[in-house]
Amino acid sequence: MNRAFFVAAGILVSRLAGLVRLRVFAHYFGLRTDAADAFNAAFRIPNLLQNLFGEGALSASFIPVYAVLVARGDQRTADRVAGAVGSLLALVVAVLVLAGMTAAPLLTAVIAPGFTGAKRDLTVAIVRVLFPGAGLLVLSAWCLGILNTHGRFFLSYAAPVVWNAAMITTLVVFGAQDLPRLAVLLAWGSVAGSALQFVVQLPVVLRVAPEIRIGLGFVGEHVRAVGTNFIPAAVSRGVVQVSAFVDALLASLLPTGAMTGLVNAQLIYTLPVSLFGMSIAAAELPAMSSEAALDESSREALRSRLDAGLQRIAFLVIPSAVGFLALGDVIAAAILQTGRFSSADALYVWAILAGSAIGLPASTMGRLYAASFYALRDTKTPLRYAVVRVTVATALAVPLAFWVPPMLGLTRLWGAAGITVASGCAAWVEMSMLRKRLNASIGRTGVKPVYAIRLCLAAVVAAALSWGVRAADISSSPVVAAVVVLGVFGLSYLGTAALLGVNIQAFRSRASARWDV
Repeated sequence: MNRAFFVAAGILVSRLAGLVRLRVFAHYFGLRTDAADAFNAAFRIPNLLQNLFGEGALSASFIPVYAVLVARGDQRTADRVAGAVGSLLALVVAVLVLAGMTAAPLLTAVIAPGFTGAKRDLTVAIVRVLFPGAGLLVLSAWCLGILNTHGRFFLSYAAPVVWNAAMITTLVVFGAQDLPRLAVLLAWGSVAGSALQFVVQLPVVLRVAPEIRIGLGFVGEHVRAVGTNFIPAAVSRGVVQVSAFVDALLASLLPTGAMTGLVNAQLIYTLPVSLFGMSIAAAELPAMSSEAALDESSREALRSRLDAGLQRIAFLVIPSAVGFLALGDVIAAAILQTGRFSSADALYVWAILAGSAIGLPASTMGRLYAASFYALRDTKTPLRYAVVRVTVATALAVPLAFWVPPMLGLTRLWGAAGITVASGCAAWVEMSMLRKRLNASIGRTGVKPVYAIRLCLAAVVAAALSWGVRAADISSSPVVAAVVVLGVFGLSYLGTAALLGVNIQAFRSRASARWDV
């Protein structure tokens, strides 16, 4: 069965759990409360550790080396490399967790300079609690790298379900507490969930890699290769994280609610990015790494894999972007409108979500292009272009967040939408540069223009039809309305795409090893 299907299934399960968590959080905290802003800002700071040392950097440095050893049948050496890498990772992360907890006040001042008084103190307290959990999530990413190489995709991507479940349980059990205390308790729930996420994967890791030995005694050429590749990959992830920190910094300077609105919109927006872009990139990376490493002539196979993956991404992400633009309020209301979260808050999240939709196709395709460079053992090119992306995003975000809203007669709160518009434009710049550079190396790649136009037309027609249903005001329940409206959108997209000549049958077969469209 297709590897990407298992990755997507695991991500879908975990993301659905994440949306439930988001809804429960919105119920208790609402949008425009200091506690909600404090928790969401604090959550980004330890996230730096997870992003620098977690899945992205490990996938770029560890999987290509480990996959080649496994492909050669040298399981013992592969497992020894995995054990040494895991040991080094645990040691470095433990030191950084202690440093992060100590430096929490300074980190909060840098990331959220707009927070003062009790709001700032609460953010610092939450940061200190969350840092150990971020360290455990890094170790969970090490498990993911091993499991992916051995074809165990579902568990590694479904494991975050237990993390989300721990946070949901915390909210339900302690929901009657005052909001500042509930925010701190939720942080402890996140740490417990992080531990569970690591533990549920560990038995399977030890089963597929029985020769793993924890310790620093084995440092051979393969471990050094992982370390050499890890540094630029981690820096690349750090550059991307700088962009997230800039977004948080700017949002902290906007009125209360901007930080939470930005985080809510980004969590919804990342569903298709993870489900489609990340699932395909993660599923293809081990195979692409083996092919690229074993034979230079196999780079033609790499190009074919890349094009097939881009076709799949376009088929799924183009309608997602159009759906966010046209129906973002329906989506936000279905997920978030409960308890303290109002319909006006859902409209606000829609505006931010629409800004994110601009860069959705570029962000998802960019993941696959970056994975192709990692397969070729090139981690420096994605780093250079990530720097360009952050620079462009920051240069655009300041005027769009602070100058444009007053010019349009809007309150400062709406500046959060300008932040996501800037990020979307920067994503297109990065993806274009990655594609151009890779094309020079392995030949022309990308989605055919005619194919992309057909998908865009199908998505626009679907949006128009679903708007007609939406205007009928079919239900007072946001969830029921979303099921009907989005159902019409999805069916209309598939039908129109088929009429325009897109072979949707290839996307129905989950067992197909290759998707021909």
